[in-house]
Amino acid sequence: MQLALFPTSASLVRIDPASNAWRYYELTVQPDLFGGAALMRRWGRIGTQGRLRLDLFVDAGAAANQLARLSRQKLARGYAPRP
Repeated sequence: MQLALFPTSASLVRIDPASNAWRYYELTVQPDLFGGAALMRRWGRIGTQGRLRLDLFVDAGAAANQLARLSRQKLARGYAPRP
């Protein structure tokens, strides 16, 4: 699978009925109030609110690099882009 050159968001799912795994993982780069960028990560079981984590970066480029790195890790663990 080919990712966009500079993605600002990603929405991934992992559905495996055999192991009762119905998971989602969402990543979004957003500007913060201080001129930097925040990477918002939301994950959990499909149908639930899930958990939320914000990671702050000095610029949007650093946040986009982390988004791409996390997306590759999740794809390697069996996640797929949300249809």
